[in-house]
Amino acid sequence: MQHKQIHSESLEVFTIGNVKEGSKWFWTHCLALYVISCSACVLLHFEYKNITKMRLAHITGSPVNPSHFTVLVRSIPCSQNHSYSKSVEDFFSTYYPASYVSHQMVYRAGRVDKLMKDAEKMYRMLKTIESTTKKSYMPCCLCGKSTHSFEALNNDAESVEIKTSSDELQPSQREKKLKISEQKDVEKIYRKLKTIETQNKMSSTPGCLCGGIMHYFKMLKKEAESVECKTSSDRSQPSQTDKERPAAFVFFRTRYAAIVAAQVLQSSNPMLWVTQLAPEPNDVYWSNLSIPYKQVWLRKIATLLGAFVFMFVFLAPVTFVQGLTQLDQLRQTFPFLKGILKQKFMNQLVTGYLPSVILMLFMYAVPPTMMLFSTIEGNVSHSERKKSAGIKVLYFTIWNVFFVNVLSGSIIRQLSVFSSFRDIPTQLAKAVPTQATFFTTYVLTSGWASLSCEVIQLFPLLCNGFRRFILRRQEEPCSNHALTFPHHTEIPRLLLFGLLGFTCSIMAPLILPFLLVYFFLAFLVYRNQILNVYVPKYESGGQFWPVVHNTTIFSLVLTQVIALGVFGIKRSPVASGFTIPLIFLTLLFNEYCRQRFSPVFKRSPAQVLIEMDKQDENWGRAEEIYKLLRTAYCQFPLLSLDLSTSQELSMAGNSGQNKDEGSSKDQESHNPDLNEIKLSS
Repeated sequence: MQHKQIHSESLEVFTIGNVKEGSKWFWTHCLALYVISCSACVLLHFEYKNITKMRLAHITGSPVNPSHFTVLVRSIPCSQNHSYSKSVEDFFSTYYPASYVSHQMVYRAGRVDKLMKDAEKMYRMLKTIESTTKKSYMPCCLCGKSTHSFEALNNDAESVEIKTSSDELQPSQREKKLKISEQKDVEKIYRKLKTIETQNKMSSTPGCLCGGIMHYFKMLKKEAESVECKTSSDRSQPSQTDKERPAAFVFFRTRYAAIVAAQVLQSSNPMLWVTQLAPEPNDVYWSNLSIPYKQVWLRKIATLLGAFVFMFVFLAPVTFVQGLTQLDQLRQTFPFLKGILKQKFMNQLVTGYLPSVILMLFMYAVPPTMMLFSTIEGNVSHSERKKSAGIKVLYFTIWNVFFVNVLSGSIIRQLSVFSSFRDIPTQLAKAVPTQATFFTTYVLTSGWASLSCEVIQLFPLLCNGFRRFILRRQEEPCSNHALTFPHHTEIPRLLLFGLLGFTCSIMAPLILPFLLVYFFLAFLVYRNQILNVYVPKYESGGQFWPVVHNTTIFSLVLTQVIALGVFGIKRSPVASGFTIPLIFLTLLFNEYCRQRFSPVFKRSPAQVLIEMDKQDENWGRAEEIYKLLRTAYCQFPLLSLDLSTSQELSMAGNSGQNKDEGSSKDQESHNPDLNEIKLSS
C-alpha cells in the first residue's frame, strides 16, 4: 500500500506504513503499545526496588569502608600565618571537636609521580632482562628467597657488575653471557637508580634484587639492623618540601558525623570549605584534586559547550552516511555511479551495509573524546569521570544515531526539518518506519559485531601485538593497566538498542528478533567478561542505574509520541485519544520512582549509618578503624598490589625460600619493621 506522506521502502510491508488510513486495526497497535509500556514500567519498578536493596546491602554488608568515615574538603582558604594543614586542623578541631580524628593533605604530585612511574618502568625492564638468564639460588638478604642471576651489586657503589656464580650454575649455563645491549641498559638503569638513591638519602651499602614478591624497586642495606623503616603514617606523608594543595581528606570517628559534615554548609561563603563524601581510596582521581574549586564550574560549562560543538560537528559524517541510503539522490548527485548502482549486489552494499559500517567506525572516536571532556571537567573520582563520560556518550549516540539519521536524509532535507519544531512528532512518525532497514543493519554491524570484538578483546590484542613485535617490549604490563569494564561505552550502546527496540516495536517490528538475539548474546558475553576478564578496582554502588532508568522512561515516552503522530497521520482518532493518557501515566510513574528510590542513590540513609556505628562500638572496632584511616588515602603509595605477579614470583622463589627460611625468620625477629618493607600478596 502506498501513502502520500510515508515513503515506501523495501521493508514497508512489515511496517505500520502498510496499514490503510482510518483502518480499524489501529486499535491493535494501540493495545500493543499499552502492553509494552505497562510491562516496561512494572519491570522497571521491580528492578529499581531490587537494585536499591542491593545498594543498601552493599553499604551495610561490605567490610569497613574508609570512604564512609572520610570527607573531601576543597577550596581551603589560604593563610599567611599557617599552612593548609594547620588551617584544616584548627577548623575541624574547633567546629567538630568530638568527631574529628585527623586529616590527610593533598600535595602537588608531578615530580613524585614521575619518579614512581620511572621506577616501575625500570623494574619491569629489569625483570625482562632477568627472565632471559637462568636463575641462581643465592639467598636474598631481604626475605631469604632465591634471587635470580641478575644482580646490581657494588660494594663501593661506584659501578655495576653483572656476575654469574660458577659454583651454583650448571656448566652449560656458565658459557652464557649477557648481550652488550642488555649490559648498556643495566648500566643506564643503575645510573638512574643512583640518582634516585642520592635524592632520597639512601645508603650505598650493597643490596640485591629479591626474587620473591616485589613490585617497586628499592635499594636496601645488607645489614638488617641498618634498614631505615618509617611508620605507616610517615610513609603516607610526603616530605615537607612538597607543596600542599587546598584540598584534604578529613577523617571522623563515626559514619554519621562524616555524612553530616559532608552535607552541611561549612562557611557563610559557599565557595570556601566545600565538603563532600570522599570516594573510595582506589576510586580517587588524584590529579584532579589539585584543580582549584573556583575553576570547576567554568570547566563544566566549557566541557558542556565543547561536547555540543563536537556533537554538531559530527553531523557532517552522519548526514553523509544517510545520503548513501538515498539511492535516487546518489544517482542525481553522482551520475557516474548509475552504472555501478544498477547492479543488485552493489546497490544493497552501498545503500544497506556500507552506511552502518561507516557510522560505526566514526562512532569509535566518541568515547575517548567524551572521556577527555569528563577529565577536564574536574571530577575527583574515576567513577564520576566514567559516569559523566557515559552520559555524554549516551546523549551523543541517541542524537546522532537516532534523531539525525531519522530526520535527515541529506543536509538540505535536515535544514527543512528543523525549520519547524512543532512538526517534529509528525516528522518522526513519517521517518521512523522508513529507517527500519538502516536500524536493522546497524544492530547487526554495531551490535553483533561489537560482541565478537568484546569476546576477543580486539583493541587490547592489537595494542599488545604492537608493543611486543613493533616496539620490542617484552615486559608484562603492571596491574594498574588491568582491564576494567567500560561502562561509558557499553551502557550507552545497550540503551541505544533499547531505544530502537521501543520505537520500532509497533512501527517496524521486524527489528525485534535481531534485538532479542543481540540481548541474549550480550547477556552471555558480558556475564563471562565481568566474571573472568575485567578486574573491578572500585565500587560505584549502582550509580549507573538511575541513568538506565531515566533513559528507558525517555524511550517509552518517545515511542508513545511517535505512535501518537502515526495515529494522527493515519487518521485514527480512537487510537490517538487513548495514547495521550498513556504518556501522562508514564511520566507519573517516573515521578513516583524519582521520589521513592532516587534519594537512596544520592544520599546515604542516616538510620543505616547510625546502626553500623553502634555495631562497631559494641564490637570494639574503633581502634582498628582509626588505624585503617591513617593509611587509606595515601597519595604516594610505595607499593603496588599486583597479586598475579606476586604469586608468580613467589612460586619462582619457593626453592630458595625453604633453604633459607630460618635465616629469614631471624631477621624478622630482630627487626619487626622489616615486614612493612617486604611485599606480600
